[in-house]
Amino acid sequence: MITKIIQEEKIQKAKKYVEKGESFVIVTHVAPDGDAIGSSLGLYHFLTAYGKDNVSVIVPNEFPQFYKWMPGTKEIVIYEKYPDFANQLIREADVIFCLDFNEPKRIEKMAPAVIAAEGRKVMIDHHLNPADFCRVTMSYPEISSASEMVFRFICRMGMFDLINRECAECIYTGMMTDTGSFTYNSNKPEIYTIISELIKKGIDKDLIYRKVNQVYSESRLRMMGYVLYEKMKVYPEQQAALITLSLDELNHFRYVTGDTEGFVNLPLSIEGVSFSVFIREDRGCIKISLRSVGDFPCNLFAGQYFNGGGHKNASGGEFYGTLANAVAVFEKGLKEFNPNKTEELNKHA
Repeated sequence: MITKIIQEEKIQKAKKYVEKGESFVIVTHVAPDGDAIGSSLGLYHFLTAYGKDNVSVIVPNEFPQFYKWMPGTKEIVIYEKYPDFANQLIREADVIFCLDFNEPKRIEKMAPAVIAAEGRKVMIDHHLNPADFCRVTMSYPEISSASEMVFRFICRMGMFDLINRECAECIYTGMMTDTGSFTYNSNKPEIYTIISELIKKGIDKDLIYRKVNQVYSESRLRMMGYVLYEKMKVYPEQQAALITLSLDELNHFRYVTGDTEGFVNLPLSIEGVSFSVFIREDRGCIKISLRSVGDFPCNLFAGQYFNGGGHKNASGGEFYGTLANAVAVFEKGLKEFNPNKTEELNKHA
């Protein structure tokens, strides 16, 4: 038995949208990760199985190659490649599902079209502080992933039987990737009840793990070796570690989207390191990824120093300036950050 987390009123309202809608658009955040793609495609396969013929998944930009084995990825519309077509789909949709993001800025250039659209908007998310831009907002930070939320949503509508193998594969992939293969934010027994049900649908969870985590390019593997030998700095007193990569370094290793996925987790295997940060130079800004184990709240650190946020053990942020300046901000933060003080200030903000 799975706990009824989502309020019944929200379930029934969204269910009516599903029943009466004819055209659906599913959107997710910029730089889509496994949970973004998994939850979107999971919902896509469910709606298709329900008999909806006009369902589109739109993502802001390209996503990693190692997620493209998932059933349905060939149908995904990349907004930055086909903005006019994507805007038309958004404009004409009866229902717009907003998955794995909590505010419009997370979909960047897609935001104006989504906000202006007359279609009924439904948020399915698990991040803190959801913005008020959807008719139905189902956002629960205690849930492991947006993919788990999609599973719960389908089941609460009484439509578990419509979860086919393709849908189950996508949902499982999202749950797996957003918990670091169930190594953080994954201690609740109900997660494994859901996994059991997904396995009954015919998924091969071992094969999914291999497709996502063990099939990479040679250049990515060489870059990983370079990162560990040349670019990792450990701060023993703060039990922290830092990895940085410049655009020149990324280009040297023929970087493509997704090649640095998981790099931020590597230093956490060092004894005594409980907080890891990866700072990567990107076009226009510096991208920050933060991970922790135990009680260190990297989301508070991200919010205080990098205008970011996320979950306690997995967060992200951005910095506008040079790579060197971003590193300086990180090192300053290491010296002065007080999680208890930050949490108290947030309560009274």
